[in-house]
Amino acid sequence: METYFLNNEDIPKFYGAITEVYDLYVPVKIESSVAPACQSSFRLPTADYLLKNYALLDKKENAVFNDYRCVEPTRVFFTYFKEEVCSYFTDKAAQEQVDGRPKAICGVKNCDIFALRIQDYVFLNAGEEDPLYARRRQNTLVISGDCPSFKETCFCQAFDIPAYPAQGFDLNLSPLTHGYLLDVDSDKGRAIVKSLKDKLSPATFGQLSGRSAKRESVRMRLDEHLIQHKIPKKEALQDIVLSGYASPVWQEQMRTCVECGGCVFMCDTCHCFLLSEEHENGLNKKMRTWDGCLFKDFTRVAGGANPLKMRYMRLRNRYLKKFDFFISNLGFQACCGCGRCIEVCPGKIDIRYILRRLYEEKYLPAH
Repeated sequence: METYFLNNEDIPKFYGAITEVYDLYVPVKIESSVAPACQSSFRLPTADYLLKNYALLDKKENAVFNDYRCVEPTRVFFTYFKEEVCSYFTDKAAQEQVDGRPKAICGVKNCDIFALRIQDYVFLNAGEEDPLYARRRQNTLVISGDCPSFKETCFCQAFDIPAYPAQGFDLNLSPLTHGYLLDVDSDKGRAIVKSLKDKLSPATFGQLSGRSAKRESVRMRLDEHLIQHKIPKKEALQDIVLSGYASPVWQEQMRTCVECGGCVFMCDTCHCFLLSEEHENGLNKKMRTWDGCLFKDFTRVAGGANPLKMRYMRLRNRYLKKFDFFISNLGFQACCGCGRCIEVCPGKIDIRYILRRLYEEKYLPAH
């Protein structure tokens, strides 16, 4: 991996080099009216970041470096909420017509990179390869970035996912005082860097040391923030979810659920979909639509029976999938600690609270 220094004033040139090849999506900052659910001993930011096409930004919108993950899960670039799949699985020209130019996503964080490991397993490595997903992954430039800060709902570090990436990206930006350290970890990234050689200089020891100090500062602050939530270590997740099968927490938490699907649609590791047919202009189209285990019809079979007919059963099944199935099959959980599900839930259901309850019920029964 090569590391360079990029001055702040050369960021537009950096974006320009990318847009020569890719449709570039960049973070735009928006203010949020949602107050944190609880406070750390220090003030946490509440603003959000949205990903927008760089070429379509209006005069009031500025591309920024996002201090933490964007609102959208990164998977929206690789599996669309609703799309036709039949002819595009075999017709490469049809795929290109649908997807257009290759895409570059700027602002990807380490939680998102971790989540892509789940998506890759499902759509590339679980027996059958999804050609639409494979093509989009291959043609997407992933530009990640360190997290200099975090939101109240962020808990990646509880699962040993640091607030900066070490792999899984093409380019990575680490903010310093007057610019960024630019890590290059793929041939796609090197092709971009090649066109910017006159704007880049090799990273110095002082710059690398400064980045390490910033990363350590964030780690310490995030550790302090997470103390209040008492999230179990990742090594205990499978055990507490399995032993908590009959826990009252499932029914308690489902009392405020309105089955909106926000948690599954905002989750960066969720991947379930429904195949259906639509009739248009005398033709039947095979459509793929995002689906989720918290919907009551998700497990309903043709005869009408439903093994997960109650909401609490569906919530429990969601946790079993994330913290039992994937740990058994991949060795790690299907949760990246991004906290999107916490923020989007109108019922205030908090995954951190549920995991803590399951742990306490097993190991601290007097609570």
